[in-house]
Amino acid sequence: MLRGVSAISLDAKGRVALPKRYREELDTLCDGVFVCTIDHQLPCLLLYPLPEWERIEAKLARLSSLNPAERRLQRLLLGHAFECEMDGQGRILIAPTLRDYAGLDSKAMLVGQLNKFELWNNEKWQQQIDNDIQLQADSAEALSDRLNALSL
Repeated sequence: MLRGVSAISLDAKGRVALPKRYREELDTLCDGVFVCTIDHQLPCLLLYPLPEWERIEAKLARLSSLNPAERRLQRLLLGHAFECEMDGQGRILIAPTLRDYAGLDSKAMLVGQLNKFELWNNEKWQQQIDNDIQLQADSAEALSDRLNALSL
């Protein structure tokens, strides 16, 4: 299960080293093979272990290429999808076009989201968290039924 936030670095070649705490699980889960694509709603990247990506890909394949909104989503997610493999040191190479999209530089944040990671520019991540906290405080009375039923 992929959870937690980790501050990570990108090297000069655009590689990120996944934290050691995930490596064994990821090696078992996907043999170190991932698919990285853009998040179509936020300025970050999504890093899926290959079996998880294949489930997403199957869902995308069922969308209609004749429906403009569905075709747009296919184009964004599939068109930016880049397969990457973890090397012996736990590093994966992030494609230059993906690094540009997310504004990644030497410092980044890797955010576990159960079945995938989000990969954020450090400053954009902090802005997003600040925004999320403010929105959560402002909209506490307008919770969905699922959030109202969630007991933490």
